[in-house]
Amino acid sequence: MIVYHKTKKAYLADNLTNAIDDIILGLVKEKLKHGVGKPQQRAWKHSLQAMALLLSDPDIPADCGICIEYKVPHSGKLIDFVITGQNELGVEQVIIVELKQWQQAAATAKDALVRTRFQHGEQEVTHPSYQAWSYAALLEDFNLTVQEENIALHPCAYLHNYEPDDVLTGAAYADYVTRAPIFFKNDAVKFQDFIKQRIQRGDHTGIMQRIDAGKLRPSKSLADSLASMLGGNREFVLVDDQKVVFENALQLIRESTEDRKKVLIVEGGPGSGKSLVAINLLVALTQQQKVVRYVTKNAAPRDVFAFKLSGNLTKGRIANMFTGSGSFYNTETTVFDALVVDESHRLNEKSGLYSNYGFNQVKELIDAAKVTVFFLDEKQRVTLKDIGSKAEILKWAAVAGAEVQELCLTSQFRCNGSESYLNWLDETLNIATREAYTPEPLGFDFQVVSNPHELRDIIEEKNRERNKARLVAGYCWTWPNKNKIVEGVYDVVLPEHDFAIRWNLTQDGGLWIMNPESVREIGCIHTCQGLEVDYVGVIVGPDLVVRNGQVVTDATKRATSDKTVLGHKKMSKTHPQETAALLDSIIKNTYRTLFTRGMLGCYVYFTDPETERFFRQQLAQLPPQKVATN
Repeated sequence: MIVYHKTKKAYLADNLTNAIDDIILGLVKEKLKHGVGKPQQRAWKHSLQAMALLLSDPDIPADCGICIEYKVPHSGKLIDFVITGQNELGVEQVIIVELKQWQQAAATAKDALVRTRFQHGEQEVTHPSYQAWSYAALLEDFNLTVQEENIALHPCAYLHNYEPDDVLTGAAYADYVTRAPIFFKNDAVKFQDFIKQRIQRGDHTGIMQRIDAGKLRPSKSLADSLASMLGGNREFVLVDDQKVVFENALQLIRESTEDRKKVLIVEGGPGSGKSLVAINLLVALTQQQKVVRYVTKNAAPRDVFAFKLSGNLTKGRIANMFTGSGSFYNTETTVFDALVVDESHRLNEKSGLYSNYGFNQVKELIDAAKVTVFFLDEKQRVTLKDIGSKAEILKWAAVAGAEVQELCLTSQFRCNGSESYLNWLDETLNIATREAYTPEPLGFDFQVVSNPHELRDIIEEKNRERNKARLVAGYCWTWPNKNKIVEGVYDVVLPEHDFAIRWNLTQDGGLWIMNPESVREIGCIHTCQGLEVDYVGVIVGPDLVVRNGQVVTDATKRATSDKTVLGHKKMSKTHPQETAALLDSIIKNTYRTLFTRGMLGCYVYFTDPETERFFRQQLAQLPPQKVATN
């Protein structure tokens, strides 16, 4: 999304008003529908004045394009400053500028990471050149306009308050500085030359408008890319906090010893890159010949990863890379260099089909490795048996005498990169309320449909694009144990609409989401958690309804075959209030998880009419939005 876009001449005129920060703030509020703090406003004022002074060079075309705070499609990432135009041969050029007000920085031993001081103290962040390059890579990887029309991208960084030193240009960062040159306080003339060498003509072809409106290359699947990654190819660029988490995990493993365990807790919401970083860790550590496993409680993501590797690796090697969380109750202490535990919120206390093995999965995972990395989202706890909370991990880390580090992932790449959508879900489902919550455009294709036939039609139509659309439902209909289709027998039946569909086949397991024929079936939380599709269609059952404007949950409306709330009646007798609150969160978390499986869109049918009306009303109260659907 383009926030500010003018010619250089108009941009310089805006700076002469001495209110460029107010102009940008107004546009951010208007287009991105949120404000910013005083530090960001001060940054705009000083950095944009520095850019205006630099761009006043008359040899930089007055009609070149200037964009400020450009939001990269399908992500929450904002590019500080963009200059567009053509070179002398007429080739379109885009200069991506990462602006920093830094005055000092310290090198680290971690790839592409530095330490610098912010308002609340020192922090580890990506090197400015890496940040600029990674944003350019996002555009280059996913924007077909950039690829097909041969638009040249030139990332760089401008630290206009920074006295030159050997820290940011040291040998450790040389590769990234080559990819994205860095300019300091005394480098204005060099920076001007950098611009003039690339842009000799103005922008008369609407370069940024075309990029912004351009068709997006379908996002790469982590599972589809895994074999290539293991072969040493770059498939994904880790940006900002993803890179920080990745490098910190590698550093912990490099420093680890058998007598001093380490635990890293990484919290992040849907689409923040937890699985992306986890798989990148698995790949990097495997290539370093470390003894490492990727661990999940949920079989679906492991099944998909294993299937995608089946033509490249032996079954034995695949089994040695991916394993369930219930496999460590007999494991000796510190057998593994590292365990990468994805979906840690789904860990159970006991292991085995009947929960009769082991002591505690969190404890066993920490005991089994020198370093255990837990990727966690407590809002995705969806069964009574799930115990994987931060408090539980901290408890057993303390028992093991482990050193603990905590980090967060805040990037957003699912749900069209919309943080507003996640905030709205939390508010509407009453999962987390904010005193200062202000409704904003969702920035995501979320629609309520009138009947299940319409929902199925939409998903089947979307699935024709690239087999990346699926139906899912709350667990309110019995799921028989079946391995084949029985003609005339259906599971999810809505007689008032003459609608019937089968749960996905047991024999498909976690591979249901890949089987092209499964678009005619419907999945549940167990077969989609930890995975993603382009478009998800959700049937919300009677376990979640709205009465008098309040979201009400009822675990008794779950199917008798549902094991996620098994034991709640017994628990209710001894701890009625705590059990009721836990059941409420489990049901809401389940639908929140289903609603966030889609990269590009989510379409919902509510079996309860009052609930449908409520959600339609909530959508109607939102400001208008423009959503990219390509």
